[in-house]
Amino acid sequence: MAVGTSAPEALRVEAVSKRYGDRRALHEVSFSAARGELVAVIGPNGAGKTTLLQILAGTLAPDDGSLDLPASGWVPQRAAVYSKLTVRENLQLFAQLERAPRDAVERMLALTELPPGEETGKLSGGNRQRLNIAVGLLGDPPLLLLDEPSAALDPAQRERLWAFIATLEATVLFTTHDIGEAERHADRVLVLADGVLLYTGTPGELAGDDDLETAFLALCAGS
Repeated sequence: MAVGTSAPEALRVEAVSKRYGDRRALHEVSFSAARGELVAVIGPNGAGKTTLLQILAGTLAPDDGSLDLPASGWVPQRAAVYSKLTVRENLQLFAQLERAPRDAVERMLALTELPPGEETGKLSGGNRQRLNIAVGLLGDPPLLLLDEPSAALDPAQRERLWAFIATLEATVLFTTHDIGEAERHADRVLVLADGVLLYTGTPGELAGDDDLETAFLALCAGS
């Protein structure tokens, strides 16, 4: 999903902070994203990646800072779909809960190319995640937030999932522990460590003359 530098701004985050007691989860994080941009949020465990996405999704309130962003679709790491329902039944249920447009279910079935009558529990991990993302897209949000979307998928399932994500028109922010995944699929990366935003820019700019993982580890070690 290549995005030009002149693309309109889709969201802006200014000095967002969050604490849990004495622990700093996020500290004055600021960044923006362009319309249609695919942004990877990477960092060590406990860096604040999921906390950031929860704040953007509106499921968690920041302690300080401001947000200027559109309505979002939030796809947590654990699938929200029901295994005993069919693909269509899951989409119909969540479309009703989200008060989605009447044609939303058919649009998502066409987008995912999943068998509507298949019981969700019988889907592969990759197809179940595609359904999970389709649920997040039912309201046609301009911003989609994905927490570890390819976790627990095998390499072939990952590639099919990213091919699907690449077809989306929404601005997409996703967290990942897979640095190679961020390098291959993201237009831009945000590097978080201990709740602090260390870097925002393209994967190539961060890598420089090194590979991205080496540059990432060096950046986090020096923070």
